Amino acid sequence: MRPDLQYMRTKTLKKNKINVVTLGCSKNVYDSEVLMGQLKANGKDVTHEEEGNIVVINTCGFINNAKEESVNTILEYVQKKEEGDVDKVFVTGCLSERYKPDLVKEIPNVDEYFGTTELPGLLKALGADYRHELVGERLTTTPKNYAYLKIAEGCDRPCSFCAIPIMRGKHKSTPIEDVVTEAKKLATNGVKELILIAQDLTYYGLDLYKKRNLAELLEALVEVDGVEWIRLHYAFPAGFPMDVLDVMNREPKICNYLDIPLQHISDNILKSMRRGTTKEKTTKLLKEFRARVPNMTIRTTLIVGYPGETEQNFQELKQWVSDMRFERLGCFTYSHEENTHAYNLEDDVAEDIKIDRANQIMEIQSQISWELNQQKIGQEFKVVIDRKEGNYFIGRTEFDSPDVDNEVLIDATKTYLKTGEYTNVKIIEAEDFDLYAEVLN
Repeated sequence: MRPDLQYMRTKTLKKNKINVVTLGCSKNVYDSEVLMGQLKANGKDVTHEEEGNIVVINTCGFINNAKEESVNTILEYVQKKEEGDVDKVFVTGCLSERYKPDLVKEIPNVDEYFGTTELPGLLKALGADYRHELVGERLTTTPKNYAYLKIAEGCDRPCSFCAIPIMRGKHKSTPIEDVVTEAKKLATNGVKELILIAQDLTYYGLDLYKKRNLAELLEALVEVDGVEWIRLHYAFPAGFPMDVLDVMNREPKICNYLDIPLQHISDNILKSMRRGTTKEKTTKLLKEFRARVPNMTIRTTLIVGYPGETEQNFQELKQWVSDMRFERLGCFTYSHEENTHAYNLEDDVAEDIKIDRANQIMEIQSQISWELNQQKIGQEFKVVIDRKEGNYFIGRTEFDSPDVDNEVLIDATKTYLKTGEYTNVKIIEAEDFDLYAEVLN
């Protein structure tokens, strides 16, 4: 080793700060927060995406873009290690779970790789012990007013395009009492909005209680003092527990909002995707949602360019998006993932066609969103203030989730607001995906 590098490493070792870098979805955010809570309980100096001489990268391995970002981030920190700017690099998360042998071979300068279920081993490598008694203890990295609350791990669904079961294992619900304990701790720390996450919320409880028990969990969570909003992310259309809608209607704390990824609507594509539903059943379900909870906001995501998707299939999807008028919608291009059922099919839709189809869907959605937003002008809403950017305070209604949905902008030169606080506003102007508002006195 060069003497100057040895000197640099000796110098950096004195800091002994662990930097946790999070990539991917909200479930990874949650896992990083649990890791950081464990490290802090062990007396470790831990930070999130800031400077530190020990780096833990929590990776995503879901689709090509996410995998590429994860690999590039690993390479970036390995380079920093070689230059003496950091001392150790550890990799965990979905990419590491799925591709560990390949990663060890291709990027050997990482100190150690860990899978999604190897938290105790990772902690040991960081000089810490896994503390079983720390139910609900985490260091949240989101703004203080909201936090993700993972109610289950893994997935039992057989979707042909999805590698999540490979990386996260079978569905495993967290007991109601443990979820409530965690919610109470979050509320004590000032969290007012709980965003419930799982690969499939609607499967919650089947393994523990032998029935779909999401409604009972919600009934328990609304009793937690300090929580004002509870938001539901990632429901599955087949076997949806309709009693959840009754709780949503009855309990003001449950946001009239549901994130339900539907992926496609053509029957032959749904069958190949192994989604367990049809166009007729899906459309009927959505109509029932709107009948039972008239002011519900439905967010969905779609996949275009799936193997065998014809122009006719795509036109059917386009027409259905126009007809259903979803309040919120995202669209992804199909990613051909090894070890999934769909990997046996020919990835026969050209990349430029996939991108063009995704753009066409989002153009339709942009117009729908603009029209729905125009109807909000003059209406009053309760909003939570997430942050300040430039001359605007940025807020959200109960119909909007952080990072992915519409935002409400309030002129900061005219009004002072505190982040994390709720306030009532009147909408004065609307664009495709943003609303402008004034505070009601």
